[in-house]
Amino acid sequence: MNGVVTNNSSDRLYNLLPTIHRKRDEELGGPLRDLLRVIAEQVNVVEEDILQLYENWFIETCQDWVVPYIGDLVGYQIAHEAGEPSSASTAQARLRNKILIPRRDVANTIQSRRRRGTLALLEELARDAAGWPARAVEFFRLLCFTQSLNHLLLERGRTVDLRWMDALDLLDGPFDTLAHTVDVRSVASRRTVGRYNLSNVGVFVWRLREYPVTKSQAANRENEGLPHAYTFSFLGNDGPLYARTQPETDPMHIADESNLPVQIRRRAFEKHKELYYGENKSLHIWKEVQHAEPAEPEREKVELTPVPADRIIPADLSDWERYRPPQGHLAVDPALGRIVIHPADSPLGLWVSYRYGFSADIGGGEYHRPIPQPTPRPKPPGEPQPAPPFKKTVGENGECKTLKEAYDQWGKVRQTTPIAIFEIVDSGVYDPLNITLKKGESLSIRAADRVRPIIYLPDKRRNAPDSLMVTSKTGGCVTLDGLLVAGRGVSIKGAIEQVKIRHCTLTPGWEITHDCDPKWPAKPSLDLNDACNRVVIEHSIVGSIQIYKNEVRQDPLSLNISDSVIDATSDDREAIGAPNCPRAHASLRIARSTVIGQVEIHDIALAEDCIFTGSVTVTRRQAGCMRFCYVPPESRTPRRFNCQPDLVDQAVNQKLGRPDQAEARLRARAAERLRAQPQFNSARFGKPAYCQLSDSCAGEIKRGASDESEMGVFHDLFQPQRAANLRARLDEFMPAGMEAGIIFAS
Repeated sequence: MNGVVTNNSSDRLYNLLPTIHRKRDEELGGPLRDLLRVIAEQVNVVEEDILQLYENWFIETCQDWVVPYIGDLVGYQIAHEAGEPSSASTAQARLRNKILIPRRDVANTIQSRRRRGTLALLEELARDAAGWPARAVEFFRLLCFTQSLNHLLLERGRTVDLRWMDALDLLDGPFDTLAHTVDVRSVASRRTVGRYNLSNVGVFVWRLREYPVTKSQAANRENEGLPHAYTFSFLGNDGPLYARTQPETDPMHIADESNLPVQIRRRAFEKHKELYYGENKSLHIWKEVQHAEPAEPEREKVELTPVPADRIIPADLSDWERYRPPQGHLAVDPALGRIVIHPADSPLGLWVSYRYGFSADIGGGEYHRPIPQPTPRPKPPGEPQPAPPFKKTVGENGECKTLKEAYDQWGKVRQTTPIAIFEIVDSGVYDPLNITLKKGESLSIRAADRVRPIIYLPDKRRNAPDSLMVTSKTGGCVTLDGLLVAGRGVSIKGAIEQVKIRHCTLTPGWEITHDCDPKWPAKPSLDLNDACNRVVIEHSIVGSIQIYKNEVRQDPLSLNISDSVIDATSDDREAIGAPNCPRAHASLRIARSTVIGQVEIHDIALAEDCIFTGSVTVTRRQAGCMRFCYVPPESRTPRRFNCQPDLVDQAVNQKLGRPDQAEARLRARAAERLRAQPQFNSARFGKPAYCQLSDSCAGEIKRGASDESEMGVFHDLFQPQRAANLRARLDEFMPAGMEAGIIFAS
């Protein structure tokens, strides 16, 4: 059956008839052909069902709903701590079930039982059960003890040598090689984790992923008095560079730094520069140089010249104002993502490829994402059907070099072709564009799959707008997809019907400093000025949203947000609001998102599985609801269901409900509210751990969503379920007397 290819043609049965019967049928208008097409359609359904039944016998090809049944056949044990699988009636439920019962873990169940007790198996379990890259460490090998002279163990950890700088750089991490005294705490403790003991095995897991940036402009720091200083990040912030992971070829190999998404250490870069630097490696640098054209000497051509590895000097550029590399060389600091050139070298610019760390596929990035294809609305029979979309590729190797060139070409045909798609095919930097739409027109500016273009909006004119401007008097739709917008915000004015922002980053605060602080914290990233009927934001990072809409003459704007971060850069600033108005005239629907800042809005139709760090105030409390969210206590909201800190308040009231316990109840409530506040590893855009919940965050937040996952933007990662799955597998496959614990390396 694997080699069977079904014929899904609707005329498959009709073509089997003799030619004379087909000719006679055509003379009669084809009634037999129509009948056989109906029969062939049902034959195709039956054949596809039979083929799918055969594929469902195998874990590699079966449908998702079959995986639990195959798991039962091989005795796969579900981790009940992670939660029970639910009916796969929705896409969200199917995604959760795939995490609860991982296909790869079920497939390797029998193989894992045969390898029980081996160290490499623990790393494989982390990849199969949780999807995390991992390194397993036997802590008893790092215990400090007096060795017998007759049985020396040279591979055991040695005492600290202050001159052994590389070993000190790895101290207390997953690659530590130094000896330690005994730690009697359990490595699997839910409170304080111990490490160095005879029975302890640590499984270090990496939750942050490494994402590539390919041939993007490096940011020059000339505006800050550092004309010979650059950062890998175009936004100008310091950020650690990440190593490109290399797959392990030996199943018994224990993962090292080259196999894991780790930050590149300065000493590792200095020691193994050839492993990290070069084409198709972790980082690469090009100089922008002008050359005279051979045919026309008076003309000059700009070319990118790769910098060879022998011209790269690993360095600590923490104090890069004083560091000067030799002429013709570049100093690179992978820990801060900084570059310094010699003052005598004056390239037109530097272009870089590198990798950065982040938690998930949101915001602009070079990751795979589905790209929807807009289709014209069909018109009634008798009317001329709409033309196919006007599509142009933009980029160095595209049909147009700039967005303005593509927009001007569309302007020549837009009366007959109202739908346009501008697809940017590289990760370069592009100038802003002023867009004017009419009713029935639709414009999509999107990045090609696995590229991240930057639209930089420099403040060219003082006290004048330089935003990415979209205006209309009659209607139209606009879509931004896969872009990073920096320097200014996006401004929408007029009667736009719909604005859709997906997989984009509208930089909070417009620009960020070297330490990721916003340069313009009070400026909105999305300005909706008397505009729009509907705004949709999906899988994006957006700064403050400011909405101005006439409250008397118009219906509230429909604002739909999902799987996104809305970041006002501070809990005290407006994340969603209106300029010079008490509240924005908009109706909000938000799911699985993190909002940093205050929300001042007309009403909330539905909010679920979200975190609001600032107060929420709505005009209409009787409309809508909030469920499984964190909302600060001082908020004015519609009715709430299973929200925090409401639940911890109820628990305190039940425990200390007597009248004579009023003072103790107030103290306990304040303490519980403080404990239940969301805690992030970083709340600054540009940091690798941006909006990632801290390990010390309360369980009511980490498992407080409607499906027992975490609240907020990273809900769909299902981190609690992954961790519970991995703990169950470790308990199942550890040898007697040994104990394994999960240690988050990122």
